Amino acid sequence: MLWEILWALALGFILSAVVQSLVSRQAVAGALGTDSPRSLAIACGLGAASSSCSYASVAIARSLFRKGASFVNAIVFEFASTNLVFELGLILLILLGWQFLAAEFAGGLLMIVILAFIFRLTLRRQMVDEARGQADRGLQGRMEGHGEMDMSVSEGPFLARLFSMRGLTAVSHYFWMDVTGLWVDIGLGLLIAGALAAWVPDSFWQGFFLSGHPVIATFWGPLIGPVISLLSFVCSIGNVPLAAVLWNGGISFGGVIAFIFADLIIIPILNIYRKYYGARMSLYLLIVSYVAMALAGFLIGLAFQVLGLTPAHRHVIALESSPSLNYTTILNLILLVLMALLGWRFLRTGGLEMLRMMEMPPAADVSSGDLGHHHHQH
Repeated sequence: MLWEILWALALGFILSAVVQSLVSRQAVAGALGTDSPRSLAIACGLGAASSSCSYASVAIARSLFRKGASFVNAIVFEFASTNLVFELGLILLILLGWQFLAAEFAGGLLMIVILAFIFRLTLRRQMVDEARGQADRGLQGRMEGHGEMDMSVSEGPFLARLFSMRGLTAVSHYFWMDVTGLWVDIGLGLLIAGALAAWVPDSFWQGFFLSGHPVIATFWGPLIGPVISLLSFVCSIGNVPLAAVLWNGGISFGGVIAFIFADLIIIPILNIYRKYYGARMSLYLLIVSYVAMALAGFLIGLAFQVLGLTPAHRHVIALESSPSLNYTTILNLILLVLMALLGWRFLRTGGLEMLRMMEMPPAADVSSGDLGHHHHQH
């Protein structure tokens, strides 16, 4: 599976790094202060242009919240960054097919709308004030430096910024920052998926997912999918290989989508929520997120079934294919060369120092702009 998705992973990270390098996080933070539809749309766009690492997105969201973004927009940013990013779409396309890609993006937008609606009905000002007080304490989670850094190049025309030395440096730093932040989750996801595919018989999955009862399975899949994700400890795009195994085993189409959505309610993320916003808000986020994920997964699965778009087969080629000299191998070699070039630039411009800063909370007197300026000088 790693060989099948390697080029897509690298290309997705490169595209994401390019966008992050050209979109100033600081410039749009001020537009997220209200819960208007426009602000929600900006939060979605900023999330889609951000890192796909769940830990980084949670850290960035708290940073935006502390800088004046509304709590709703901060959480919408998180959901967009883990469900609407380039690399996730590419991996879904390679492993599961275009139907899952379409369902993930359509369902992701639907989930964000549902989540915003639930927030509007149930989120109280007192809870937000308590969460802001807890967030201002600055307790450490993961990827704290990532949450504060803004290395984007915002001066000049688009192409001039992209091909400038500062632009190349920013791309290389964002690229390797995302790779180093996600390699553990991707590796765990591939290892767990490989173990489950090899050792757990299909008969168990078919019984567990009630494959013999299609109507019940349509409801059961979106309900159990997020629970499996919560217990797997694998976040971001690392759970897509697991989703492929679950689909191969018999979970419903909507169940796969709900499972992929649920990387923001795994136990380590919930613990970070507790540190960032308090135990009460952490429990609230678990409940409303689960409802939004399960409901969106069910509705998108039902819609695809009605439209006749649900895949008829469950055979996942990547679970059985082996490396050979084909287009996948050629693309892998090309992207490995690009990764090496970005790695060379990364090491030549203080990248290792930046990685050490990424896992550390910035000093109280160091602003995100200072951090970004530091890296722009290379």
